[in-house]
Amino acid sequence: MPPKISISDFMGYLKGKSILMLYDRHPELQSKWDKAFWARGYYVETIGNITDEAVQKYIKEQAEDSRKEDSRGAAL
Repeated sequence: MPPKISISDFMGYLKGKSILMLYDRHPELQSKWDKAFWARGYYVETIGNITDEAVQKYIKEQAEDSRKEDSRGAAL
């Protein structure tokens, strides 16, 4: 990522572009997810201050939280 681009601008671009590509390949998903496909936030950490294990732990915890939210929504 070029240093002139802010992290928030890059994340906005990444989320926006990737969802357009996904909807282009799978238009049926657009009616299901509409504009709520990505979570509002994002996690950023510099490479020098974090281990691979910490990143993997964070991702695993996020996946577990998502599954919990999905199961709560299914119960409603």
